[in-house]
Amino acid sequence: MNTMLRSLSLAAATALALAAATPALAQSQARRVGPEQLSSYWILLNFGSVQADVPNSGQNLTKPGCVAITYEIGTDGKPQDAAINKVMPKSDLGSAALSLVKRFEYGPSLNNGSKKEPVSTYYVVGFNLPEDKAAAKQVTDACRLPGYDQA
Repeated sequence: MNTMLRSLSLAAATALALAAATPALAQSQARRVGPEQLSSYWILLNFGSVQADVPNSGQNLTKPGCVAITYEIGTDGKPQDAAINKVMPKSDLGSAALSLVKRFEYGPSLNNGSKKEPVSTYYVVGFNLPEDKAAAKQVTDACRLPGYDQA
């Protein structure tokens, strides 16, 4: 009898653990979409009105650099689980980039209008970029992330 209760308790604990993990597992199943293809799913609505919380002091704040922020766009069009993935060169601007991306708001594209399919993506925030477009691209390319559907 005691062994049977122990088995039932173990089964119940396992079921609870799986139930708790299910949202996390479902969330990680979002399609991975690179920045170049994101507009096929979601359109950034408030880019011009969003500002980052830039620190007053810190490491490499005035050097050209970039930060890659990974996140999922949920069915409500808001970034979820945003995280600093890459900072080049090493600096204290990661938190500023993270604050910017967390304020983004997206609307579904025409292709994604009725589905509002969540996607996993990333955004590269450039800081102190050179005016020359080729030089600026060279800086931000250092923050491109592998494993996303990029053209």
